[in-house]
Parts: sequence; C-alpha cells; structure tokens
Amino acid sequence: MSNQNRKTIFTTIAIDKETGSLVEKLCKRYSLKKGEIVKRAFLYIDKACINPSEAPESTKAELAKINKRQDDIIRFIRHYEEEQLNPMIRVCNSIAVRFDIVVKDMNEELNREIANSKDILIQVLRKLDEQFGKQADVINNQSQQINNLSQLQQMNNKKLLKLISLYTELASCGVMDNKRKESLKAEIISLINNQ
Repeated sequence: MSNQNRKTIFTTIAIDKETGSLVEKLCKRYSLKKGEIVKRAFLYIDKACINPSEAPESTKAELAKINKRQDDIIRFIRHYEEEQLNPMIRVCNSIAVRFDIVVKDMNEELNREIANSKDILIQVLRKLDEQFGKQADVINNQSQQINNLSQLQQMNNKKLLKLISLYTELASCGVMDNKRKESLKAEIISLINNQ
C-alpha cells in the first residue's frame, strides 16, 4: 500500500535540439539527471522571481545597479552621520566635559566644606574637652561620622565618574552599535537605580 502512494507521475515536455544539448551539457557538468536539472532550474526561477520571457540584462548592468544602490546607501549613511550623529556626538561630548568640570568643582567644594567642618568640629571638641573633660567619646563619634561621610562622598564621586564614562562611551557609539548602546543604557540605568 505505502509503495503505491509514493509513485510519482511523470510528464514530458518538448524542447528543440539546441535546448536538449544544453540540458545534456548541464547534466554532465553537475552530475544530475535531466528530470532533476529541469526541476531544480524551475525551482530556482520560481524562488528568484525571474521572468523567463524577459531578456536578462548583462552582468555589468546588474553590477552597476547594485553599486548604485550601495552608493546610495553609503551616501545616506554619511549624510545622516553629518547631519544627525556628529552634532549629537559633539553635544554629548560637550555636556560630558561640562559635567566633568562641574563634578570636579563640586568635589573640591565638598572637600573644602568637609575640611572646614572638620576644623570647626575639632575646635568645638577642644572647648568641650577643656570644660567637661569628655573629649574622647565625642571625638570618636564625630570622627566616625566624618569618615562615613567622606567614604560616602568618595563612593558617590566614583559612581558619578563612572556615569560620565558610560555617557561618553554611549555618545561615541556608531550607528550600527545597537547592542552596545542597549547594554550601556542598561548599565547606566542600573548604576542610577543603585543609590
């Protein structure tokens, strides 16, 4: 039963001698039977959407079309790069530079404020020591707080510098670096959310 279902029904086609010799030549070249080569040729024509009634253009003309399309795409990419990407990169870079300057200024100002606060704290503690003699406990507590604040400030500064670095790297990504851009954005969001 199963052999009867597998039987293939064959049909014949009429071709001239010239076409017949071409089919023979292709069969020898590719070691295929006539039926196989005709079947594959028709599958190729169908898959490639080739209209056999239209005369094929020369290879040079087809290559010229491909080169023109390629040149158009390259022109578009360059134009987009000049008109959109380069200005965005320059703006992002200038923002990053300004951001870096502001962070450095803030860091210096905070360090000065911390130093001033520390000096004032030491003076107050000395007065307390002179009057009440309980300097040791107060100094230890205040020093610990100052150290904690200093460490917290240093961690925040490191995080801020890391953010600047990530923004700069994101700004320098090219048009085709979508995966890298997405990973940088995710890293930036993660860093911002971990406060």
